[in-house]
Amino acid sequence: MACYQEFARVYDLFMDNVPYEEWCGLLAKYLKEDGIKDGLVADLGCGTGKITRLLADAGYDMIGIDSSPEMLNIAREQESTDTEDVLGSGRILYLCQDMREFELYGTVRAVVSVCDSLNYILEKEELQKVFSLVSNYLDPGGLFLFDFHTDYMYREILGDTVICENREQGSFIWENFYDADTQVNEYDLTLYIRQDEKNEAGDVYSRFEETHFQKGYSVEEMKSISGNAGFRLVTAFDADTKEEVTPASERIFMVVKENRKKG
Repeated sequence: MACYQEFARVYDLFMDNVPYEEWCGLLAKYLKEDGIKDGLVADLGCGTGKITRLLADAGYDMIGIDSSPEMLNIAREQESTDTEDVLGSGRILYLCQDMREFELYGTVRAVVSVCDSLNYILEKEELQKVFSLVSNYLDPGGLFLFDFHTDYMYREILGDTVICENREQGSFIWENFYDADTQVNEYDLTLYIRQDEKNEAGDVYSRFEETHFQKGYSVEEMKSISGNAGFRLVTAFDADTKEEVTPASERIFMVVKENRKKG
């Protein structure tokens, strides 16, 4: 089964601990420091559009890009309620595209990609394609701001663990299997999602399964890949502590700047 089909229905329910507002503030800080206070920004792997809408609320015109139609349907449903009556709210266009071959109608001032979306790219060659496409669609001197999970995160924190959560609307069992040779973490999701109908016993829950794969990367790998695509490093730090990267860093935040085009 493809990723984020039935999981899309309960994604925001189980991801309510993600600090989207904090992440958006961090993105906006680096955008504004570089003089990007408005204009067009693309969000790669936008999912249900949390960051997309927050940046739109901050005044940016947004393009949300994701390969899951189900996630984008939820993003569109939530757009009207989350951005309603927000002064200065930017416009949003959602595109159902794979980030390895996305196409835009022109250039953008910046591209963002958070919540470890890039970790779904399992081959360095394909990740190189993503960075090259981002570079291609950026204005001269534009920024690419992104995060990613490290190999340490999958190897030491998630690898071969089982995570469970039970809520009234749904439950999940998340089984992790880490492959040290490929540095790829497989996680098998078993979902129990409450349906609208009821029977004599009460609520009805349906069972679904999805399998996801993510690969850990290092700062050195990301610097090399981004450099090959014509970027120069602006900053890289531990996304949780906001301090320097350490061998035990689980999530890294990086900002790179397009460095080949002439403005």
